[in-house]
Amino acid sequence: MESRSTGLQWFLSFYLVFLVESLGEHRDAILLLDEPGLSLHPLAQRDLSAFFENLAKTNQIIYTTHSPFLVDADRLDRARKVYVSENGTTKATPDLRYGDADPRQAGAAYAVHSALNLNVAESLLLGCQPIIVEGPSDQHYLTTIKALLIGAKKIAPPREIVFPPAGGAKTARIVASILTGRDETLPIMLLDGDESGNRITRELRSSLYGQAPHKILCTDDYAGYPNSEVEDLFPNAFIAQVIDRWARAENSFADVVVPDQPLVPQAEKWAKTNNVALALGWKAEVAKRVKELALKRGIGAFDSVYIERWVKLFEAFFPS
Repeated sequence: MESRSTGLQWFLSFYLVFLVESLGEHRDAILLLDEPGLSLHPLAQRDLSAFFENLAKTNQIIYTTHSPFLVDADRLDRARKVYVSENGTTKATPDLRYGDADPRQAGAAYAVHSALNLNVAESLLLGCQPIIVEGPSDQHYLTTIKALLIGAKKIAPPREIVFPPAGGAKTARIVASILTGRDETLPIMLLDGDESGNRITRELRSSLYGQAPHKILCTDDYAGYPNSEVEDLFPNAFIAQVIDRWARAENSFADVVVPDQPLVPQAEKWAKTNNVALALGWKAEVAKRVKELALKRGIGAFDSVYIERWVKLFEAFFPS
């Protein structure tokens, strides 16, 4: 072992110690690690990340990193950007875009952006099925639905499905063009049925998707009503209870939310009426919490009508 790299020595010693001790003396411990992948090559960092995932079943792990190989692009809800505030103190925020205007604060954002790029690149190399969505909240909702359906054996996708976010309807064209480079086949895109989603749908079907208009899917066809967004693939009551827990307002949103109508404008109207501040990125924050609750409760928490809609949507991702 003395002749092997420092990174390998560290990794093996850490692995062996905590593989045993996490079930014994160090069970339920909180592990604080500073740049654990510093001496490891990229593939070894991925192995370490996978080991952390397994170890987290019996321990809580908090680690710092500047490496995109230790940032899970599918679980960005667990990441925090650490920065130095104006008063000189250290802060942490779930808003991974915070401070991007200041180049001195760009390090953490670079790691996240690189992780997202790697995730897309790997999906192409490994033959995954990319479904372009508008934003990160859509990614959370659809990843949740995928996990629930596969866990209940409602679907059996022939390939892994990934949901690269385009960052909005306007940039969906750019992302689609990049992903087309894999095999000259346009990727499927799922867009909201709201005004911006309909506008970009018309533009794409008259240009890039002119020969394949069927590859642009609309949430309206699966939510059951017009002007829908990905949030509307879930029962309004389910998301409303998550918003209530998150916002902690005096008047409950669940008491006034109307089913079978677009949820987001209802939530925004309720928030304004009850003086609830919806910060930038609130939809993604709610989506993370919906994901946690849905996976905790399982598919049995949802009515068969919604499950059938989900199955219909995911079958459209692999048209015959």
